Amino acid sequence: MFKHEKILFHPVSVEKPNPQYAALLQEQLGGANGELKAALQYMSQSFRIKDPEIKDLFLDIAAEELGHMEMVATTINMLNGHDVDYEKVEAGEIQSHVLLGLNPGLINASGYSWTGDYVTVTGDLCADLLSNIASEQRAKVVYEYLYRQIDDKCVKETIDFLLNREEAHNTMFKLSLIHI
Repeated sequence: MFKHEKILFHPVSVEKPNPQYAALLQEQLGGANGELKAALQYMSQSFRIKDPEIKDLFLDIAAEELGHMEMVATTINMLNGHDVDYEKVEAGEIQSHVLLGLNPGLINASGYSWTGDYVTVTGDLCADLLSNIASEQRAKVVYEYLYRQIDDKCVKETIDFLLNREEAHNTMFKLSLIHI
Protein backbone atom coordinates (compact mmCIF):
# COMPACT_ATOMS: atom_id res chain seq x y z
CA MET A 1 0.00 0.00 0.00
CA PHE A 2 2.75 2.47 0.83
CA LYS A 3 5.57 3.59 -1.34
CA HIS A 4 7.96 6.29 -0.25
CA GLU A 5 8.38 8.64 -3.19
CA LYS A 6 11.30 10.53 -1.60
CA ILE A 7 9.68 13.89 -2.30
CA LEU A 8 7.30 15.84 -0.11
CA PHE A 9 3.74 16.65 -1.22
CA HIS A 10 4.79 20.27 -1.09
CA PRO A 11 8.28 21.67 -0.56
CA VAL A 12 8.99 22.98 2.93
CA SER A 13 11.54 25.49 4.14
CA VAL A 14 12.03 28.05 6.89
CA GLU A 15 13.54 31.51 6.86
CA LYS A 16 15.48 30.79 10.05
CA PRO A 17 15.49 28.37 12.97
CA ASN A 18 12.84 28.99 15.61
CA PRO A 19 12.89 26.27 18.30
CA GLN A 20 10.08 27.90 20.25
CA TYR A 21 7.75 27.68 17.27
CA ALA A 22 8.95 24.16 16.49
CA ALA A 23 7.65 23.17 19.93
CA LEU A 24 4.22 24.61 19.02
CA LEU A 25 4.18 22.83 15.65
CA GLN A 26 4.74 19.53 17.48
CA GLU A 27 0.99 19.65 18.16
CA GLN A 28 0.31 18.79 14.51
CA LEU A 29 2.77 15.91 14.60
CA GLY A 30 1.95 14.15 17.86
CA GLY A 31 -1.14 15.88 19.18
CA ALA A 32 -4.76 14.79 19.47
CA ASN A 33 -5.66 16.57 16.22
CA GLY A 34 -2.40 15.97 14.41
CA GLU A 35 -1.36 14.17 11.28
CA LEU A 36 -0.38 10.85 12.92
CA LYS A 37 -3.79 10.65 14.60
CA ALA A 38 -5.57 11.30 11.30
CA ALA A 39 -3.51 8.77 9.34
CA LEU A 40 -4.05 5.98 11.86
CA GLN A 41 -7.71 6.83 12.44
CA TYR A 42 -8.64 6.70 8.75
CA MET A 43 -6.59 3.58 8.14
CA SER A 44 -8.07 1.81 11.16
CA GLN A 45 -11.60 2.79 10.17
CA SER A 46 -11.06 1.42 6.66
CA PHE A 47 -10.62 -2.14 7.95
CA ARG A 48 -14.40 -2.57 8.36
CA ILE A 49 -15.62 -0.66 5.30
CA LYS A 50 -17.29 -2.88 2.69
CA ASP A 51 -17.81 -0.27 -0.06
CA PRO A 52 -14.59 -0.37 -2.12
CA GLU A 53 -14.87 3.29 -3.19
CA ILE A 54 -15.25 4.59 0.36
CA LYS A 55 -12.58 2.20 1.63
CA ASP A 56 -10.19 3.55 -1.02
CA LEU A 57 -11.05 7.11 -0.03
CA PHE A 58 -10.19 6.42 3.62
CA LEU A 59 -6.92 4.70 2.68
CA ASP A 60 -5.94 7.39 0.17
CA ILE A 61 -6.49 10.13 2.73
CA ALA A 62 -4.66 8.08 5.40
CA ALA A 63 -1.66 7.78 3.07
CA GLU A 64 -1.74 11.52 2.35
CA GLU A 65 -1.86 12.24 6.09
CA LEU A 66 1.37 10.26 6.47
CA GLY A 67 2.84 12.56 3.84
CA HIS A 68 1.62 15.56 5.82
CA MET A 69 3.25 14.09 8.89
CA GLU A 70 6.54 13.98 6.99
CA MET A 71 6.10 17.63 5.95
CA VAL A 72 5.40 18.72 9.53
CA ALA A 73 8.34 16.72 10.90
CA THR A 74 10.66 18.16 8.24
CA THR A 75 9.52 21.68 9.10
CA ILE A 76 10.02 21.05 12.83
CA ASN A 77 13.49 19.72 12.11
CA MET A 78 14.37 22.85 10.15
CA LEU A 79 12.90 25.10 12.84
CA ASN A 80 14.91 23.33 15.52
CA GLY A 81 18.12 24.11 13.66
CA HIS A 82 21.33 22.35 14.62
CA ASP A 83 22.18 24.01 17.91
CA VAL A 84 19.90 24.61 20.85
CA ASP A 85 20.86 27.63 22.91
CA TYR A 86 19.65 26.82 26.41
CA GLU A 87 19.61 30.50 27.30
CA LYS A 88 17.08 31.31 24.57
CA VAL A 89 14.77 28.31 24.84
CA GLU A 90 12.18 27.87 27.59
CA ALA A 91 12.77 24.99 30.03
CA GLY A 92 9.76 22.95 28.87
CA GLU A 93 10.86 23.17 25.26
CA ILE A 94 14.50 22.40 25.88
CA GLN A 95 13.54 19.21 27.73
CA SER A 96 12.02 17.67 24.61
CA HIS A 97 14.99 18.80 22.56
CA VAL A 98 17.40 17.20 24.98
CA LEU A 99 15.39 13.97 25.19
CA LEU A 100 14.90 13.72 21.43
CA GLY A 101 18.24 15.11 20.25
CA LEU A 102 16.45 17.79 18.20
CA ASN A 103 14.46 15.08 16.40
CA PRO A 104 10.77 15.78 15.87
CA GLY A 105 9.02 13.44 18.26
CA LEU A 106 5.64 11.82 18.51
CA ILE A 107 4.68 14.31 21.20
CA ASN A 108 2.31 17.24 21.36
CA ALA A 109 3.20 20.88 22.02
CA SER A 110 3.24 20.23 25.78
CA GLY A 111 5.67 17.32 25.44
CA TYR A 112 3.12 14.57 26.11
CA SER A 113 3.48 11.35 24.11
CA TRP A 114 1.12 10.49 21.29
CA THR A 115 -1.45 7.88 22.28
CA GLY A 116 -3.78 5.56 20.43
CA ASP A 117 -6.57 6.98 22.59
CA TYR A 118 -6.70 9.87 20.08
CA VAL A 119 -7.98 7.49 17.38
CA THR A 120 -11.76 7.09 17.04
CA VAL A 121 -13.08 3.93 15.38
CA THR A 122 -16.68 2.80 15.81
CA GLY A 123 -17.24 0.32 12.97
CA ASP A 124 -20.25 2.43 11.92
CA LEU A 125 -19.56 4.23 8.66
CA CYS A 126 -21.82 7.19 9.41
CA ALA A 127 -20.35 7.72 12.88
CA ASP A 128 -16.80 7.38 11.57
CA LEU A 129 -17.43 9.83 8.71
CA LEU A 130 -18.88 12.37 11.15
CA SER A 131 -15.85 11.85 13.42
CA ASN A 132 -13.52 12.40 10.46
CA ILE A 133 -15.31 15.58 9.41
CA ALA A 134 -14.88 16.86 12.96
CA SER A 135 -11.23 15.70 13.04
CA GLU A 136 -10.40 17.57 9.84
CA GLN A 137 -12.12 20.69 11.16
CA ARG A 138 -10.20 20.53 14.45
CA ALA A 139 -6.90 20.06 12.59
CA LYS A 140 -7.77 23.05 10.42
CA VAL A 141 -8.46 25.19 13.51
CA VAL A 142 -5.09 24.23 15.05
CA TYR A 143 -3.31 25.08 11.78
CA GLU A 144 -5.12 28.44 11.72
CA TYR A 145 -3.92 29.17 15.27
CA LEU A 146 -0.38 28.16 14.31
CA TYR A 147 -0.51 30.29 11.15
CA ARG A 148 -1.28 33.41 13.18
CA GLN A 149 1.65 32.83 15.54
CA ILE A 150 4.54 32.90 13.04
CA ASP A 151 5.95 35.57 10.75
CA ASP A 152 8.12 33.15 8.76
CA LYS A 153 6.66 33.30 5.22
CA CYS A 154 8.05 29.87 4.32
CA VAL A 155 6.39 28.20 7.31
CA LYS A 156 3.17 30.08 6.54
CA GLU A 157 3.27 28.70 2.99
CA THR A 158 3.56 25.15 4.32
CA ILE A 159 0.72 25.69 6.79
CA ASP A 160 -1.43 27.24 4.06
CA PHE A 161 -0.90 24.15 1.90
CA LEU A 162 -1.84 21.88 4.81
CA LEU A 163 -4.90 23.99 5.63
CA ASN A 164 -6.13 23.61 2.07
CA ARG A 165 -5.64 19.84 2.18
CA GLU A 166 -7.55 19.61 5.49
CA GLU A 167 -10.44 21.42 3.81
CA ALA A 168 -10.24 19.10 0.80
CA HIS A 169 -10.37 16.03 3.05
CA ASN A 170 -13.28 17.51 4.95
CA THR A 171 -15.17 18.01 1.68
CA MET A 172 -14.44 14.44 0.54
CA PHE A 173 -15.72 13.00 3.83
CA LYS A 174 -18.86 15.20 3.63
CA LEU A 175 -19.57 14.03 0.09
CA SER A 176 -19.16 10.40 1.16
CA LEU A 177 -21.59 10.97 4.03
CA ILE A 178 -24.20 12.34 1.61
CA HIS A 179 -23.88 9.24 -0.60
CA ILE A 180 -24.29 6.55 2.05
